[in-house]
Formats: sequence, C-alpha cells, structure tokens
Amino acid sequence: MLKAFFTSATGMRAQELLIDNTANNLANVNTTGFKKSHLEFSDLLYDVSKVPGAPIGDGQLAPIGLQIGNGVRAAGTTNVFTQGAPIEDGIDTHMAIEGDGFFKVQNVSGNLIGYTRDGSFTRNVDGLLVNSAGLQLEPAITIPPTAEEVMISQGGEVSVMENNLPSVIGQIELYRFSNPTGVRQNCGNLFIATEASGPEISGNPGDIGYGDIRQRSLEGSNVEVVSEMVSLITAQRAYEINSRAIKAGDEMLSTTSQIVR
Repeated sequence: MLKAFFTSATGMRAQELLIDNTANNLANVNTTGFKKSHLEFSDLLYDVSKVPGAPIGDGQLAPIGLQIGNGVRAAGTTNVFTQGAPIEDGIDTHMAIEGDGFFKVQNVSGNLIGYTRDGSFTRNVDGLLVNSAGLQLEPAITIPPTAEEVMISQGGEVSVMENNLPSVIGQIELYRFSNPTGVRQNCGNLFIATEASGPEISGNPGDIGYGDIRQRSLEGSNVEVVSEMVSLITAQRAYEINSRAIKAGDEMLSTTSQIVR
C-alpha cells in the first residue's frame, strides 16, 4: 500500500483543523475583547534510508541522504494578543484596555477566577461592577445608588459624583502573565491561568508593562477578516491538493493491478 495515502490523509486532517480554527476566528469578528488564534503545524517522523554523511565507499561520504516524511500534525494554537480597535459607546461603566493586561473576574463564591479583555461591566443589584455573565470585577468596585456620574481615569481610579461632589470609591487593577500565550481560552470571553502562563502579576493601569484605561469604550476583536479569508482559501486549496495525491496513488495502484491481466 502506498505511503502517500496515509501522508495525504494527515494533510487533509490538518487543513480541516485550520479551517475549523479560521471559522472560529471569523465567527468572533464582533466579539468584544476577542483574541484570534493561530494554528501551528509540525512534520511527522521520517523514514531514513540513508543518512547524510554516511560512507558510500572508497572513503567517500554521501553529500545528501534519503529521507521520506510521513505527513503533518497540528502542534498547537497560539493566541495573538494584538490590540483590537477601541469602540466608544458612551456607557460610564464600560472600559477598554489600551496596552497589555487583563481584567480579573470571579463569581460570588470566588470559585471561578478568570481574566478577560472584555470591559463591558455594569452594575448589579448591589452596585457591584459585574460582566454580562454576572462575574464580579476584582478588586470589587461598589457604586453607591446615589451616584450621579461614574468617572474612571486612565490610571484606573474610580470616582463618583454625589451632590455635585466627587469622591474616590476604588482602584481598577490589571493583571499580566510572564507567558500570556500559555493561558487557556474559556467560553464567555475568559482566559484561565495555567502552569504554562505562570502566576498572575498585578499592577495599576499606566504602570510600566500595563496599559491605560479608556472609559466609555470597549476593545473590539482583533480578527482581520481579509487575512482570515486568505487563510480559508489556502487551506481549501491545500485540502484539494492532498486529495489529488490520494487519487494519484489510487490510479498508480490500479495501473499495477492491471499488469497481471
């Protein structure tokens, strides 16, 4: 049986995964704070019939070898944390991070701790800032019910106007990781820390290595539709070429089987 069948099959499977990843990126083109992912590939083991530099007689060494590969596999996905475009919406409690860093959220019991670039926070019944899933911003910020206006500075200082008098009620903190590509993507615009990402490193907006806060704005997705469409087309063509290799191998076997007739 021709090895090309199995080699081409790995190529077709790899292109299927690439299309799946591209489709997910395109599906989230309007998701607030979404970070696109890039699929990495690596080649498989090689059948080595002759090693480069092997002796070939009379003291001569082979300048080249004979190595045939066995296909490709998906090695992993890498999150791309380039900045998304800011979208102004005029809502006091909405924030966008301009630069590096994540917001930290958790549920009421503190069981779920996640990190997000989605700054679409709003007040719950207790005045706490929460995201659309009800997860509470950490450190907790409580807005008094009598607040007339909420103001958030670039440095993350939160203040409110009450009876025409400003008062500071809290400080937004941002979080970084030594290896941000090591975080695990979760549903609900969340990232989860892993051993690969390392522990969280907290800081205030505007500190060295941390971005600024932009109030009344949200960070858009960093998906580039044109680039994803090009990726989609190249994956489709690569899938077709691999299928043709299988067809060519089938024709070769058919020709061989007809010799004995």
